[in-house]
Amino acid sequence: MENRIRIYFASDQHFGAPTPEESFPREQKFVKWLDEIKHDAHTLFLLGDLFDFWFEYKTVVPRGFVRVLGKLAELRDSGIEIHFFTGNHDLWMGDYFEKELSIPVYHKPKEFTYNNKVFLIGHGDGLGPGDKGYKRMKKVFTNPFSKWLYRWLHPDIGVRLAQYLSVKNKLISGEADVKFLGEDNEWLVLYSKRKLESKHYDYFVFGHRHLPMVIKVGENSSYINLGDWIGYFTYGVFDGEKFELKEY
Repeated sequence: MENRIRIYFASDQHFGAPTPEESFPREQKFVKWLDEIKHDAHTLFLLGDLFDFWFEYKTVVPRGFVRVLGKLAELRDSGIEIHFFTGNHDLWMGDYFEKELSIPVYHKPKEFTYNNKVFLIGHGDGLGPGDKGYKRMKKVFTNPFSKWLYRWLHPDIGVRLAQYLSVKNKLISGEADVKFLGEDNEWLVLYSKRKLESKHYDYFVFGHRHLPMVIKVGENSSYINLGDWIGYFTYGVFDGEKFELKEY
């Protein structure tokens, strides 16, 4: 990891919600955080729902978020690795980040190893038992035919419709999922424990639940939920030896 010894993790910013005007101070705060971590960051993981809605037409992307995108471009151009995992609000992410910002985009959890510590990283939506309503909806939304149909909507209509549903539909917004359910009922805890049956992971790092959590799931394994940048403003940092959840 050379001179840059820290790996940072953040999730669930939901920029644009509930309105661009109300979201703007949170965007400014996030950009300030990005500006601070660029001095010692080796890698930055963004674990989904950076935007409350994102859809890429062939030649159009949603307006706004210029400061966030510009700062990410600055970090990437400086040599900092950035990895983006799609969430349930930006699952229609295409190749814009990859082509414009040189940031790889992942649509399912992926394994990484740093200093002999094995990480399984993802957004977390649709994993583990339960959440059946969302899982059915996700299959429809990620179907290529559904995306093709949606693309025929004029962006002014498509984006406005999606923004409305993003806030009003609890399956999408996740409002029904913001209370701690207890270890035995936390789907991502159960998912992590099941994964440990076949392979060892030191850290399971996810977002989606909007609750900052660090839960031991094995003798040397922990499940971490990063919280959000709406009410908690929490992020994760790995210094090469240990993982910590911090508040900005």
